[in-house]
Amino acid sequence: MKLAVIGDPVAHSLSPALHRSFLDAAGLAGEYHALLVPAGEAAGAIAHLRTQGYRGLNVTTPLKEEAFAACDRCDELSLASGAVNTIVFEPTETVGYNTDGIGALSAIAGALERPDVDGVRILVLGAGPTARASVAALIEGGASLRVWNRTVARAQMIVATSDARLWRPGEALDVVFSTLAPLADLPDHVQSACRDVELLVDANYGPRATLGSALGREAIDGYGMLRAGARASFARFTG
Repeated sequence: MKLAVIGDPVAHSLSPALHRSFLDAAGLAGEYHALLVPAGEAAGAIAHLRTQGYRGLNVTTPLKEEAFAACDRCDELSLASGAVNTIVFEPTETVGYNTDGIGALSAIAGALERPDVDGVRILVLGAGPTARASVAALIEGGASLRVWNRTVARAQMIVATSDARLWRPGEALDVVFSTLAPLADLPDHVQSACRDVELLVDANYGPRATLGSALGREAIDGYGMLRAGARASFARFTG
């Protein structure tokens, strides 16, 4: 079974190690590669890798929206977010899935030591593909969602197509979940919210998870989210 992750950058990705461990645990022969694909080249790369006998792909920044457009069919979370992070090459079509939201829900519930996120008040920072997929999955899981983005119009687009609401400073929160890039510059009122909540989660992992140190408090990094999302992707690849 040939699998890969595509994106730019990909050298830092832990997906190869995770999926190779899943293959070993399942007793399946296979290989998993990290392939650098710059922005604007996703459709061509996906079409090419299909011809090379790949079973599936994971997709990371900045290709998730391009991958969505390149698929013949997508699941509900992909449609809700306009982004794909998992591609399965079926015999007659290329099918897109999004497991980012599943990963976010699992990571947050696990960190809170809860079976679910029902009733949890969560602020999602950002409005990109990961944020949109996470909002959709967390709302489906029963969370009370607020959204903040420096460009308000992008946050309003999420609100217009979901049950999330724009965040107003001073609203009570349980969790802040950041999908922002490493070293993102946050205004004072957002920093204050991040310091005051019970749980702060950074979707980045490893050296790219800078939010906690920047704010001087403990933060959960995105490894748990990555692992849970990877497991869901692997289930798609293997059936």
